[in-house]
Formats: sequence, C-alpha cells, structure tokens
Amino acid sequence: MAFNFGAPSGTSGTAAASAAPAGFGGLETANSTASGFNFGGFGLTANPAVNFNIGNFGVSTTSATPFNFGNSLASAGGFGGFGTTSTTAGSAFSFSAPTNTGTTALGGLFSQPAQAPTQSNQLINTASALSAPTLLGDERDAILAKWNQLQAFWGTGKGYFNNNIPPVDFTQENPFCRFKAVGYSCMPNNKEEDGLVVLVFNKKETDIRSQQQQLVESLHKVLGGNQTLTVNVEGIKTLPDDQTEVVIYVVERSPNGTSRRVPTTTLYAHFEQTNIKTQLQQLGVTLSMTRTELSPAQIKQLLQNPPAGVDPIIWEQAKVDNPDSEKLIPVPMVGFKELLRRLKVQDQMTKQHQTRLEIISEDISELQKNQTTTMAKIAQYKRKLMDLSHRTLQVLIKQEIQRKSGYAIQADEEQLRVQLDTIQCELNAPTQFKGRLNELMSQIRMQNHFGAVKSEERYYIDADLLQEIKQHLKQQQEGLSHLISIIKDDLEDIKLVEHGLNETIHIRGGVFS
Repeated sequence: MAFNFGAPSGTSGTAAASAAPAGFGGLETANSTASGFNFGGFGLTANPAVNFNIGNFGVSTTSATPFNFGNSLASAGGFGGFGTTSTTAGSAFSFSAPTNTGTTALGGLFSQPAQAPTQSNQLINTASALSAPTLLGDERDAILAKWNQLQAFWGTGKGYFNNNIPPVDFTQENPFCRFKAVGYSCMPNNKEEDGLVVLVFNKKETDIRSQQQQLVESLHKVLGGNQTLTVNVEGIKTLPDDQTEVVIYVVERSPNGTSRRVPTTTLYAHFEQTNIKTQLQQLGVTLSMTRTELSPAQIKQLLQNPPAGVDPIIWEQAKVDNPDSEKLIPVPMVGFKELLRRLKVQDQMTKQHQTRLEIISEDISELQKNQTTTMAKIAQYKRKLMDLSHRTLQVLIKQEIQRKSGYAIQADEEQLRVQLDTIQCELNAPTQFKGRLNELMSQIRMQNHFGAVKSEERYYIDADLLQEIKQHLKQQQEGLSHLISIIKDDLEDIKLVEHGLNETIHIRGGVFS
C-alpha cells in the first residue's frame, strides 16, 4: 500500500500499486503490501525485511541489524524550550549573594525543565512501531505500520508494535510530526543587575491595575515582609486568554543608606522554591520567568543545536532567513495550539499598537490646536512689540531733541536729513511707491467687491474707500466754503470802496458848485 501525505514527493520505494489509489484530502492509498511509504522528504518502508529510512535520518531496522537514528535525535525532551533549570537547595531566602541558577527565559519561549537522558529502547521501540511491528504476525502488520506512521506524522496516538511491549506514545514533539514551523522572537536586552522578573497572572489587566497596591503588598509578604525590601512594578501588559504579565523588581536598602536592585537570578530562585511557588499560585500566578539578555555563548549554543524534533536543514534555513539576527532569534512552533497562541499574541500586540496610534493621533490633534493658538499669540505679540518699538522710538526722538536743543546741526545729521528727504520724496512721488500702493489697494478693493456688485446689481463701496471719498468731498466743501467767504468779503470791500468813491464825488461836486 502506497501512502502520500503533505508535500509532493517522488514515487514510492517499490513498484506501482496493484490497485488504483484512493485519495482523501492530501492522503493517497494504494493496496500493495510490498510498496514503500513516502511523506514529503521522509522515505519510510513498511516491510519487516527492508531498511527504515526517514529523510535525512538513516535508520535501518531489521532483526539482525543494529538501530541507528543519526544525529537528529541525539537529545530528547520537550520541544520548544531551551536552557536548563537547576534545583535550589534549602528554603532560606537571602539577597546577600546571588543563588546559582541557570534558568534563562526568552519571552516565555525558552523555559524548559531539565531533560532526562535519552534511552535507546525508546528509539528502538519507535522505529519498530513505524517500520516493523510484530503485533499480528501477518500482512496486517504492514497496515499497522502505515497507521503508526500516520499517527507519528499527525503527532498524536499510540503506536502498537509488540504484544509484550507497551505502545509508543506519539506526541507533536516526535521528529516525524509534520505540523512544525520556525518563527522568531525578540531577545530581551535587560541586564542581570536590572533584577526584572516576569509574573504571569490568570487575571485581567483591569483587575491587576485596580488592585496593584494590594498586589505589591502581597508580594512583599511573600518575600518575608523584610522592611529593607521594596517591591516595584516595572510594567503591566495584557496577554491572551484574560491573562496579564507583570514585570517586577525588588530594591534592597542597606543600613548605610545605599540601595541596589536584587539580581534577577536571585529573585527568580526564591520564587521557584516550593513553598514560595505555592503562595504565588494562591495570588493567581501561573508562570514566573526571568527577563535577562542571553550571553553570546548561550546564543551560539541555541543556534548551533537544533531543538528536539526539528530538522537541522530547516533550522539552518531559519537562521539564514532571520530578518534581524541582532534582535531576533528563531524559535520552534509545534502544533496548532502553539500557532494559535502566537496568533493571539500577535492580535493582542496589534490592538495595543492600534491603541497607541490612536493616543498619538489625539496628541497630534491637540498639539495642532495648541500650535494654532500659539501662532495667533505670536502674531499678537509681534504687533504689540512693533507698537512698543514705535513708542520707544518716539520717546527716544523726543529725548534726543531735548538733548540736542540749542546745538547747531552737525554734518552727519545734515547728511541723514538729506537722505530722509530723498526717501520721503520717492515715497510721495505719484509714479513711485505711493502711487503704486494706492493703485494696488484700489484693485484689491474692487476685486473683493466685484462679485457682490455683480450678483446683487447694486454698487457697494468699501468702508475705507467711502471714508476717503467723504473726507475728500468734505475737504472740497470746506474749500468751496472758504472760497465763498473770501468772495463775500471781497464783495463787501468792493461795496465799501464804491460807497467811499460816491461820497468823494458828491463832496467835490458841492465844492465846485
């Protein structure tokens, strides 16, 4: 029976199937007891008398041939974690000296308990279940091998292969599971002396923030209620599934007045003690981990050793595809549950970024309003400054006139007066600046009122222009009135002269008579 699942592969390891294949989704089966098994890059042969080959892993399982699993399964244990967790002896807690602990967490992705030594029997049993089960003793064992291979690829189920040996448990951490990928996580950049420890609470962020003071007091009691210790909250962040991440650090004050932060490893080692962990669980803590940067040696070790169950070729390609090797590190993702967790974290971060963008947008709008108000005030202050400058200049002019009173005009003053007169004549010349300025002002006023005049079929005059016309007509009227008064005075003078002449002529006529 030929079986094909997942990525397209070549032909099966044996001759063509005797019957037409039956496909189900990505699964194809063909009835042939002598055919091989191919899954993507893995070549598996389900025949007790043939070799067992798994992609890059050379495995031969026959009754007379030793079992070799290559280098891919040199270490067993949980898939998806790095580092080791050392045990802490004793329950005493002291901040005087850091406790020797080797736990390093990277965003909750690199925390893993110590792994037990790999047992060759487990590997042999796995290979037997996948290639040469002897449960039934007939051709049905080949079908059972196919079924065990399918379970191994899926990452779930039990692989039965012998009546006298317990079945093999297939989990998603086994090297044949196909639902694996490699993602990237940010490496923390905090120092050991920063003393940051992450506590994950099974509570909502709003509940944590509303009870932050009570939480600090409870953590202080967990530390023994020492008055020289102070618990501080560095940050609070929402996590998926109504969980909250709280980053804390503890400050220790010495009798001489100095203070220092308790190192990260020391604080974490205290929280990992059994009795302390129980108290933290009562507060709602589900996970505690350190937040310190990885040393170059640790990063090198993580990159050089692929995680359990990850193909070294895929791991090497993930290192090559790393978009920022200085800040990001590849991490394995096993199964849909881990993929869903990362998707939720990504959605949570997207919401936080969107909230931050909205806050920034509101701040920008407020700053724009403040800028508009500030610009108006600046323009007002400029006008006020100009007015005060003119007033100050007038005061200086009067003071200078008083100071120079009684002195003859000096040569430089005479030269300045000539220049000022020249400038004044240029400004007052009809064809120069004043005339052009008046012409422009008239055009502007006409353009401003051209639309209104045309639409309403009535003529409107600008208030300033109307005032100028009134002033001009008033001046003309005053001139005419003055001219009329002069003419009247002249007429009276003429009448007076005529009257005098008449009297003179009359007197002379009486004398001559």
